[in-house]
Parts: sequence; C-alpha cells; structure tokens
Amino acid sequence: MPWPLVALAALLAAYALLIGALLLAGRSEHARAVARLIPDCIVFVKRIARHPCVPRGRALVLAGLVAYLVSPIDLVPDFIPGLGLLDDALLVVLALRWALRACPRAAVQAAWPGSLSSLRMLLALARAG
Repeated sequence: MPWPLVALAALLAAYALLIGALLLAGRSEHARAVARLIPDCIVFVKRIARHPCVPRGRALVLAGLVAYLVSPIDLVPDFIPGLGLLDDALLVVLALRWALRACPRAAVQAAWPGSLSSLRMLLALARAG
C-alpha cells in the first residue's frame, strides 16, 4: 500500500478514535462538532474565498491552499508521524489568518456552515477572531 494512503488511513483512524472517545465520555455535542469540522472547513474556505470582503490576492492564496492540501506533494511527507501533517496545519492557520483579517466578523460568521463554537475554535487557532 502506498505511503500516502497509509497516512490517510491513519489520519482517518485517529479522527474516528477522537470522535469515539468524545462519544464514550458523554460529550456528544463536542463529538458532533469534531466530526463536522473538516467538512465545515472545506465549505467555509470555498465560501470565504468567493466573498467580496476577501481581496482577489487573498482568495487566490486560499485556492492555492486547497490545491496544496489535495496535492500528493508536501513540504513534509504526511507519513512522517507527528510532523507529516504539521506543515498542512501550519499553512491552513497562516492562510486563514491572513485571509480573514480582511473580513468583518459578520461576513466570517455568515460564511461558516457549522456551529458557533466550532467557528470560535477555528478563529482562536487562526488568531483572527
């Protein structure tokens, strides 16, 4: 099995274990928020990149981010434990931080498809809120 598929399978397994642990701990609301975070982020980046508050250059950076994330070529290969996803996470945080600084909070909230608590967490990670 190729390394990228192994890394993807490991990431999905860790994601599922986190959601399962939250469910077993009786935190179904948190489990739901974690389960929806990745799909919500995909929809959010797509929406915010098209929003008029985001200048064209910043929208292109977000489009480039999506292209980089789906590309099999990474700065640090994803199969390296601990470090493999670090470059992806760092680029997501930096790109969102830069893009969201151009938008008013109301526009960011309108573009976010998930719960308000998930948005707060994302903004705290990106230090844009």
